[in-house]
Amino acid sequence: MAGMRWRREPGDAPGGDRKQCRGAGARHFEQEPKGPGRYAFLPWLLMGLGAFSNIIHGRTGNPWLAGAGLLAFNSLYVTVVFAAFSPRLRGTRYPVYALAALAAVTYAVALGFGGEWFMFFPLLSLASGTVRSLRGRPLALWLIAVSGSAGFLSGWYDQSSWGSFGIGYGTFLSGMVTASVLSLFDTIQELRATRQELARNAVEKERLRFSRDLHDLLGHTLSVVVVKAEAVRRLAPRNLDAALAQAADIEAVGRQALTEIREAVTGYREGSLATELDRARSALDGAGIEPVVRQSGPPLPPQAAALLGWVVREGVTNAVRHSGATRCEIEVHTDDDRVRLTITDDGRGPVSSGASDAPSGTAPGPVGGTGLKGLAERLAAAGGTLRSGPDGRRGFRVTAELPVGAGDLADAEELSR
Repeated sequence: MAGMRWRREPGDAPGGDRKQCRGAGARHFEQEPKGPGRYAFLPWLLMGLGAFSNIIHGRTGNPWLAGAGLLAFNSLYVTVVFAAFSPRLRGTRYPVYALAALAAVTYAVALGFGGEWFMFFPLLSLASGTVRSLRGRPLALWLIAVSGSAGFLSGWYDQSSWGSFGIGYGTFLSGMVTASVLSLFDTIQELRATRQELARNAVEKERLRFSRDLHDLLGHTLSVVVVKAEAVRRLAPRNLDAALAQAADIEAVGRQALTEIREAVTGYREGSLATELDRARSALDGAGIEPVVRQSGPPLPPQAAALLGWVVREGVTNAVRHSGATRCEIEVHTDDDRVRLTITDDGRGPVSSGASDAPSGTAPGPVGGTGLKGLAERLAAAGGTLRSGPDGRRGFRVTAELPVGAGDLADAEELSR
């Protein structure tokens, strides 16, 4: 069927706007308007049958000249229409030159033979509407000139005011309707291309979110497993019970990581600040780092808590793996408008965290690995900020701020899933 396009789309849910064809493959189809093509304008040449009939029946003087004019008009009309729809020619001046030649032939045959030959002016206007380079003001001025002159010449030739008005009005309307319809379908094609581009961007964003989630999940989990395995190795010769407790923690962390990865894969994982703070205490204690956690203020909305949970996870992972610290403080302070999370340790921080690397006069940004940089983008999308860098002579600090209003975090829910 014309206008139907079959395609297979994995993952489409039943129902919706698309009709579902049951059977092997579960293929879908949808009606997509393609717009008129070049062949749709050829039947309009039948408007010239009156002139052709006059030539056949000898009612036109100089029949050979009239036949040559009719052949020239039809050839130029087809040339203009085909060039206007040709991907290679429509952006060039070729359709305009062909249209100029068509206009010259139209005026010549109309003035030379009159009568039915004035019906070629609406065809000239129709061909003008297909030329994309004339769209807009140039086309409007051109159609006004053609329709006005066609109406004037028709009235002067046939001495009929109604015939003059009909030729002029029909000429102007033919070109404007053609140009409007083609412009509408061009806009539809652009919108469809934009929709496809937005869909591709959404897929890329989802892939980026998924990769960040896996980075945060696996990086934190493996760091905790390594730290606790080292604790087991140290404690086993001296304190078997403590070593077994650390081994049990490794098992619990591994099971929890499997659950979180499954949830991340299905896209339903939601972070929890309280859970991440408990894990941070355990990870820091297992690494021999004294954990200090302080919380103040009202409870946080789920979106803000989820984002800050990721910050705690990444900050503590960096402290355990890179800082060489002996003490780590995590402070969460919430007021009516914003929440502020600060993670401070007394270690050396990342090697690349030198303050001198930042240009003078610029706002401090996240310093460290790709995890902190990715979190900075997440918080920025939710209207927040993330800063990291050295804390005085010795130590490293990560500071995250977020608005606590639900309206400010409308975009964060999807990012933090």
